[in-house]
Amino acid sequence: MIYLTNARLIDPEALTETHGSILIDGGVIAAIDGDAPEGAEVIDCGGKYLAPGIVDLGVQVGEPGARHKESVRSAGLAAAAGGVTTIIARPDTDPALDTPEMLEFVTRRARDASPVRIRHMAALTKGREGREMTEIGFLLDAGAVAFTDGDHVCTHTKVLNRAFTYARSLGALVIGHPQEPGLSKGAAVTKGKFASLRGLPDVHPMAERMGFDRDMALVEMTGVRYHADQITCARTLPALERAKANGLDVTAGISIHHLTLNEMDVGDYRTFFKVTPPLRSEDDRVAMIDAVAAGTIDIICSMHTPQDEESKRLPFEDAASGAVGLETLLPAAMRLYHAGGLTLPQLFRAMSLNPAKRLGLPQGRLAEGAPADLVLFDPDAPFVLDRFALRSKSKNTPFDGQRMEGRVLATFVAGMRVFDAGL
Repeated sequence: MIYLTNARLIDPEALTETHGSILIDGGVIAAIDGDAPEGAEVIDCGGKYLAPGIVDLGVQVGEPGARHKESVRSAGLAAAAGGVTTIIARPDTDPALDTPEMLEFVTRRARDASPVRIRHMAALTKGREGREMTEIGFLLDAGAVAFTDGDHVCTHTKVLNRAFTYARSLGALVIGHPQEPGLSKGAAVTKGKFASLRGLPDVHPMAERMGFDRDMALVEMTGVRYHADQITCARTLPALERAKANGLDVTAGISIHHLTLNEMDVGDYRTFFKVTPPLRSEDDRVAMIDAVAAGTIDIICSMHTPQDEESKRLPFEDAASGAVGLETLLPAAMRLYHAGGLTLPQLFRAMSLNPAKRLGLPQGRLAEGAPADLVLFDPDAPFVLDRFALRSKSKNTPFDGQRMEGRVLATFVAGMRVFDAGL
């Protein structure tokens, strides 16, 4: 038994911050604000903040196919150090996770090598090629929590319609990437004055809206459960609000990079700031923060995408997209807290509670009987980020050298301490 006392408890369900204690027993939260039982290990949290562990929806793990960029082990260690207690891994591996056998293999590998929980999404179409849907029923039985082709947007609408219809019949969650693929192909930045001055290939923000509108038409036609992996433009918000108001089973997410950075951060062609979709305008960034606060956008994730040095040390147009984020998600989110854009309960509603609820997982709550997946952190602890100190194998973070606030002090998974900063 572990008794965590003198903590500021963040409850994302009640949206409250209270001073209290938590008793962990048998891998679950046994009691809140009770007395310490005899024999329990007592940990004084020193008035720091205790919240449900982060459920990070949309992490790329390099196994199989790119273990040199990120292994299951390195991803798990980075997650533990970042307060992420559940990784929801993407199927964009090589080969893609599109068969029950592949899914069973990575599930065993995750169970053996990672200190945190790892659940996997499966590909929606075979090879993520958009031509033939996968065996969704068998993949569900093998443990898939959702189905997506990631940023390989399916252009065959009839195939997508069939996949949505079949997923609906099984109650499966489909995760889409709202982009019009023709307009966004080859784009490196968002269309605007900055893109013109830099001479970079660009994409209009309306490409996101067009892709989302197509997906919403299919959702309305099929009734499938749908989650948009990233909504990043203010132009898309009215369509998202209409879909929810019309009763469609739709949620939306956004990466922490799109909430804390904008298109100007690319500066002089800094490829660590090249992500998919590209960073947006400051007006869009502020609109997204407001949308998270209002609950229009439900989920914040890291969209962790490891890339090696060879993939990033290229001209901006040719460099690979993506940034690591498992360890930087929480301190980057603290920027939003310190700026007054979002409260801590609102942040953990989006980072912990909502992704767990959407995927039907029991995590993400501070409640008796809930899994004891917890993060203890200090939102005010300052530091300068050194990318070479990250536990991820790849070091492609846009926050390298930046002053940040927010340190993880301890991470618990099923009551076991998987990270300890020396509390």
